[in-house]
Amino acid sequence: MFIKNPPLNTLFKMPFYNIFSKNKEKQDKEENKIKIIVDTRERNSLVPSELSKQGFNVEFSHLNVADYLVNDVAIERKTINDLKFSIINKRIIQQLLEIKQYPKNLLIIEGLDNIYEGIIHENALRGFILSVILEFQVPIIFTENEKDTAKYLSVLAKKSPKKDFSLRASKFQKTKKERQQFILEGFPNIGPAKAKALLDKFKTIKSTINANENELKEILGKRTQEFKELLD
Repeated sequence: MFIKNPPLNTLFKMPFYNIFSKNKEKQDKEENKIKIIVDTRERNSLVPSELSKQGFNVEFSHLNVADYLVNDVAIERKTINDLKFSIINKRIIQQLLEIKQYPKNLLIIEGLDNIYEGIIHENALRGFILSVILEFQVPIIFTENEKDTAKYLSVLAKKSPKKDFSLRASKFQKTKKERQQFILEGFPNIGPAKAKALLDKFKTIKSTINANENELKEILGKRTQEFKELLD
């Protein structure tokens, strides 16, 4: 039955749905979620989606340093294959130095299957892991897969005190000579000392490559032939 012009006291008894209140509750709920900042290059990983499923506020941002920022902790994430390649091209060294701009930092190594197989000798990998812990003093966490990584980040986010994020960390800028040395260090069996010695003697990468074997032997010794074969 429809009541035309119902009494005023009847109107006040009718239920009143405040849609604005519901929207505010939803907004407050979103704001109270723990925020995890994720580098945009991690979009293809399953880790951010797993974190979203667990109720975290995942915010993508272009990070100069680290893959994840969980409260005041900077995290570099590497799959085991990515780690091995970054050891060979020495990219991981710079990344470890960069995340140390944050007082709290850690390295996540993801994927434990066939960890000692592949392009790096198993003892070389063990030596690198020890260097990360003892020399760089960066903690390491080994995870099974992306879902396991997300679980570690979840526990960390809940345990760590909430703090404002600092996005001011930046990639280290190399001088011209440092960039040249970095390139030469990419060759097998040429470490920082030999790369620096080559540049001190030949001045440029081009002159180093064009040098004859006798000149190179003064620095590279028995590794000279291997170096020349790679160039050819």
